[in-house]
Order: sequence, then structure tokens, then C-alpha cells
Amino acid sequence: MTKINLSKLIAPSFYELHRELKAELYDEYWLKGGRGSTKSTFISIEILLGLIRDPDANAVVFRRYQNELRDTVFGQFEWSAAKMGIAHLFKFQVSPMQIVYIPTGQKIVFKAADNPKKMKSINLGKGYIKYAWFEEVDQFTSMDEIRNILQSLFRGENKKRISFFSYNPPKSGRSWVNQEAKIPKPGRRVHHSTYLDVPKEWLGERFLADAEHLKKTDETAYRHEYLGEEVGTGLEVFANVELRTITQDEIETFDCIRQGLDFGYAVDPLCFERMHYDRKRRRLYLFAEISGLNLFNRQFWDKVKQYNDVVTIADSAEPKSIAELKSFGMKIKGAKKGPGSVEFGIKFLQDLEQIIIDPERCPLAAKEFINYSLETDRNGIVKSEFPDKDNHSIDCVRYGLEDDMDRKEPRLRAL
Repeated sequence: MTKINLSKLIAPSFYELHRELKAELYDEYWLKGGRGSTKSTFISIEILLGLIRDPDANAVVFRRYQNELRDTVFGQFEWSAAKMGIAHLFKFQVSPMQIVYIPTGQKIVFKAADNPKKMKSINLGKGYIKYAWFEEVDQFTSMDEIRNILQSLFRGENKKRISFFSYNPPKSGRSWVNQEAKIPKPGRRVHHSTYLDVPKEWLGERFLADAEHLKKTDETAYRHEYLGEEVGTGLEVFANVELRTITQDEIETFDCIRQGLDFGYAVDPLCFERMHYDRKRRRLYLFAEISGLNLFNRQFWDKVKQYNDVVTIADSAEPKSIAELKSFGMKIKGAKKGPGSVEFGIKFLQDLEQIIIDPERCPLAAKEFINYSLETDRNGIVKSEFPDKDNHSIDCVRYGLEDDMDRKEPRLRAL
């Protein structure tokens, strides 16, 4: 039997967690922390060991979107199995995406959570689901969504079940995942780790140099990205956001529908938002979203054609994409933009009485609007311009409301 030296694979900060998992002390493990903390490595190793120890155990691993699975969690298991010296004991399959433990037929199954119907297509062959792992859990809409998945997953025999939740904490303390992790609950273990807990030779000189550079040039960003801290400092741009369910009864009364589109593909996600603008009450409702990486225009059209009852205003920097979507039959036009349009549009949104976002229907918008914050320079001075990152849904909403914005300077909200 292959001897595995875990001290060469697991960072010291996880030793205690390893002992707790072996003793099955908890039901939930919330692993939060910064970049390079090796929390995902730890979870993948523990699941592999868990399957070897328990011949009836299986695991299901979740990401929010299908196209995020292959190069992240699936690749993590490939890497971990190789490092452990046990890759020859497993069969790695991409279609369907699963890992099979050859001696017994146990499985690690990979699923996207963007379609509840996919939960019903889990075929184990034998045993039961002992482990569930939600990677980048902050991308999910709420704890209610995760509970619904777990209720479907952990039905049946009265056996020990273990859930892993891994994430880099969002900047804002208002984020649901930051709030959830602070709720005391029997059977819940919350653990925080950073790259500082990891042997330096595991990370490499380039990683450490990048971390030190960011620490010197933008300490707040360093604390968030590398130390995994909530760094919300009152610089959040939108203090008027409310995350809640928007009911179908409400949607049926909406009569001022607007739609915006921000193009993206490989690195930045495409984002489409459908919204209702209540001009009289100065309220904006976001109730439908299409977003994701690697979405070709034809694929996007197949998803968006159900919303072709009104004109969509899109980023005019992509005239070829607009022309192609028009050729498919989409009602679409380019945004006017112009000097100062970004600042004007954001101030217009700040000035609204409320921006109401359904986090289940519009997960990207919920995440971006809550976390969008002003930045500071290395001296702690607040930068005057709005940051141009993690704002795809915000740009999308600005485009969609372009015709509703008059060019009078809206009054500024205090930040």
C-alpha cells in the first residue's frame, strides 16, 4: 500500500483540522482565507483519503458554473492525487466529469449549481454521498440555495455527512457568506488560513514577490486578496442595495422593463441584466440575469431570446457582436457612452432610493453591487475615480438605463 506523508502535502495550519476530520467531529467545515493558503489542496486531499478509508463513501464537488469545473476543482484533484502518489488508483473522466476509485468504483462527481435539475442526475453506482464541497461558495446566492442542494444530496441512510465550504471572503461584511460564517452553529467549524501559514518553498519566489509588491503599493488590496480579510471600510459605493427575493407576483406588475448587456468572453464574464425602473419611487429592480465565461454570441442568443420583447442596450465597444446579435433577430443597440458617462451613471445609481436585487436570479449583480468599493492609494488616500474591475453587472445596468438618465447632475449620497 502506498505510504502518504501528509506533512509534505498539508500546511501546518491544517494539522488540527485533519485530526478533527479523521475523528469526524464536525458536519460543516468553512475554510476561508486568502490567495495561496492551500485550503483547496487540503480539502481535495481529505476527500481522497476519506474515500480510501470508507469503501461506501462518495463525494460531490460544486462550482457555481459548469465552465469553472475543469480547470479548478477537477484539476485540483488530479494534482493532489499525483502529489500523494495515488493517481494510478483513480480514473479521471471529463465526460461525464467524475473521478472513479478503481479498486471499489467509488466516485467523486463534479456538478455546476446553476441548474437545479442537474442535482437529479447524480449516478453513484454504489454507496452513499458522504462529502459535499462547495468551492468559491461566495459565488452562490444564499445559504438557502445551498441547503436545498444538501437536502437533495444527503437524503437516505443515517450516516455521517460532511460539507466543505471554501472561499476568499468578499470585501463587504454585508455579503451573505461573511455573515453566515459568523453564526454559531452546532457541528460547524470555521477556519481561517493565509499564505503566511504555508512553507515558502511551496509557493515559490514569484508568488511571494507579487504579495510583497501589493503589500507595499496597495495594503488594503493585499489584506483582502492575500490575507482574506473583510476590508469594507465605509468606501462601498452603493449604500442603497437590498438583496431579497423578488416574487413572480411583483414581476408581473413590472411595466417599465430595461435591459443592458456587457460583453465578455474568456477572462471577463458576459453579463445581461433585465430590470424594472420605477421612476416615481426611484427604485430599480434586477430580476433576471444571464452571465458566464466563454459564452459565444449564438449561445447567448439562445438564452436571451425569451427576453426579446424590449430593446437591449449593449456596450458599443463591440459593434461586431451587436451586428451579429441583430442578424439573429435580437432587438439591440449600442450605448452612447461619452466622456464622463461612467461617473454620471454610477452617481445616478447611487442616487436611487433603492436598488433591489434578487440574489438567486441575479447572482453576479448581487455580488458586484454589494462589494463595489472605492480604492485607496498606498498612503491611505481615497482615489477619486471609480474602479474599473468587478463591475460587469454595474456597467450592464448603466447601459440599460441610459435613456432614463437625464444629464442633470444627481445629488451625491454620502459614502
